[in-house]
This record gives sequence, structure tokens and C-alpha cells, in this order.
Amino acid sequence: MYQTIVIGGGPSGLMAAISASAQGGKVLLIDKKDKLGRKLQISGGGRCNVTNRLPYEEIIKHIPGNGKFLYSAFNTFDNESIIAYFEKRGVKLKEEDNGRMFPVSNNAKDVVDTLLNNLRDNQVEIKTNLAVNHLILDGDTIIGVDTERGVFHCQSVIIATGGKSVPQTGSTGDGYRFAEQAGHTITELFPTEVPITSSEPFIKSKVLQGLSLQNVALSVLRKNGKPAITHQMDMLFTHFGVSGPAALRCSQFVYKEQQRQKKQDIQMTIDAFPEESLHDLTRRVQEMLKESPDKSIKNSLKGLVHERYLLFLLERAGIEETTSYHHLKRDALSTFIASLKQFQFTVNGTLSIEKAFVTGGGVSVKEIHPATMQSKLHDNLFFCGEVLDIHGYTGGYNITSALVTGYVAGLNAQKAALL
Repeated sequence: MYQTIVIGGGPSGLMAAISASAQGGKVLLIDKKDKLGRKLQISGGGRCNVTNRLPYEEIIKHIPGNGKFLYSAFNTFDNESIIAYFEKRGVKLKEEDNGRMFPVSNNAKDVVDTLLNNLRDNQVEIKTNLAVNHLILDGDTIIGVDTERGVFHCQSVIIATGGKSVPQTGSTGDGYRFAEQAGHTITELFPTEVPITSSEPFIKSKVLQGLSLQNVALSVLRKNGKPAITHQMDMLFTHFGVSGPAALRCSQFVYKEQQRQKKQDIQMTIDAFPEESLHDLTRRVQEMLKESPDKSIKNSLKGLVHERYLLFLLERAGIEETTSYHHLKRDALSTFIASLKQFQFTVNGTLSIEKAFVTGGGVSVKEIHPATMQSKLHDNLFFCGEVLDIHGYTGGYNITSALVTGYVAGLNAQKAALL
């Protein structure tokens, strides 16, 4: 008999087991893979963006999928608690752009090892390479879990199995099945933080493939042509569509607009000069052209934007790159400058949920107590991490959510078990 069983050895599951075991009693952590913390190990390009130091309001803003649900949990354990937890155990952290926190060593292994050492210090029993088949219920009470190697009884269960993204780490959606068995609602699952796909001729021809644009404003348009969301970051053209930070952040809004507009094709725009008005940009371009009126427009505007993007937009405006300012038609120039500010193109979706960094949707947070992560349907069932319908942008926000909800779930599950 265990006080608490944690299913899943990702960031939320590790923290849940640590938090639970700190209260005393017996805790069992089960994971179907051979190694714990696989997703942490590869996060942040192997450096592990362990949290974000921005204020609460900013963190919530960067978790567009039910971020407000985390306010109560932050009262117990927050981003500063995460920083203190690791630094107290010898993992010094450093702050990079936009509040992102990384280990000074730039090695995710230091983060994972700290959590694993804490588990051992707290004498958490660990069973890897073990798949859970289903929960065992006695009426409304969960009394244990059935696994490939038999039944394990407990007084509290924490489901920390992750979503369906990055399935090689073990996140294959098992937790949704367990949640449904217990009567919980699973909101529609969809990929977030994922590259966007397009069938535009210029994408198919690969004319811009591999081209990266810096600090552009990428927007997803509503049916009325107004932006549903805009992200000003870097982006990348690929052989199947667009990727890079701005595209990843826009991806969930492509999905949402497809649902809202009840159509597959959605319009997006790129503003290559988000800090400059159309009027000011027009004046600047005209001045560049007037400085060398006999030169080809390609040479006159050298350095304005990346050469491949410049030639691409000139061609779309019907302007030959060898044309000089003297021979330039006013309408064509206006069309070209307008495309620098608003190049519109059609997208038709995203890559699959398995290729996404984060899963959108999950166990409905309406059925979870936000201060404890306890199920509203079963007193001794708790949820944490990506299995919940909570999703944020990359930048430490999802790991923050996982560690915070994991700590709170573990604390309250073990307290309930020890009563």
C-alpha cells in the first residue's frame, strides 16, 4: 500500500513525487519509459529553459490556454520558487532574453539529475519500463492502478502523463484514457507551438525555403481581415510552410481560426517593418531610389530587406529587378511597398500533434480545483502538467506550469492520503 502513486516521469510527475514524498509516507513513481525526465533533457535545445522570471501577469499572458487557472497554484509554488528550488541544490541559473531562465552550465542534465537525486533522497520508489493499464475504482474512490506487472494499491493517484506531443518521450495520451475512465471531460486536442503549413505556389516552388526574416510581425487574420493575433519575432520559410518562433506562437491561432471560420484556408500576413508606418517606409524607399535613380532597383534598395525576399516581392509587384527608378511605374512601386508592410498569404493548417512542442486541449480545468489540482469528481485523484487543458508559448512557460502544478498536486495528494 502506497500513500500516493504518480503516473508519469516528466517534469510535472517528478516534481509531484518530490512534493508528495516531502510530506512523509510511501510514494511510488511509475513511468513506461526506461528513463525519467526525457522531455526536460531535450528542452531548450538540451539546455533546459527551466522557468521564466517575468511577473505573474506576463507569465499568464504567455499561457493563452487557460493560464488564469494557475493563479491559485502560484500562491503555493511559483516561478521564483522554482528558481530557489534549483539554486538551493547547487544548480545556478541565469536569466536570458524575455525572462528565460537556464542553468549556468547550459546543460539540461544538471536539472534532471537534481530532481532524480531529490527523489532518491526522499526514498521515492521508482518503477520504469512499466505501463499502467487502467485505474482501479471502488465506487467513487480510486484504490490503485493496474499495470503490466500487477496491481499497486494506494490512497491517492496523480496523473502526470503529459500530452500527445513529442511521443518519443513517452507522451502518447495515456492520461486522457485514465481521466475518461474516471469520468473526466477531455477537451479537443490540437497541436500548438508547431510549424504552419501552406500550399501557396511560392512555398511549393521553394523559392524562399530556408530564408529567415528577423523581427517581423506575423499575423493570423480573422474572417473580417483584422488580426486575431500578431507576434513580432523571427520567422523562417520552409519547404512546407513557415516556422520559427513567430510561426510557432501563431500556430494555435491558425487552428482556432479554422474552427471559427469553418474552413481550412486561413490568411496570414508578414510585416517586415513593424516599427515603421507605411507613410514613413514609403518616404524612406523613395529616398533610397532617388539617391541612385539610374541604378537597378535591386541595387538601389540593397540592404532594405534580405535580397531573396526583396527580389520575391519585386517580382510579385510586377517589377523587374533591373528596372531603374526613372522607369518605375508609380502603381507598381506602391504595390511593392505595401507588400513590405503586409504580405498576405494562405495557410491550410499545421504539422501533426506528434510534431508539436506542446499539446493544446486536455483534461478540462473546469473539473479541477485550481488551488489543489484535485479532481472535482474523485477526492483522491489529482492531475498536473500537460495532461491538463493548459498550454503556453515556448520560453519556459510550459515547464513553469508543469513544475508548479506538479508541486501543488503532490503536496495535496499526499496530505489527503495521510489524513
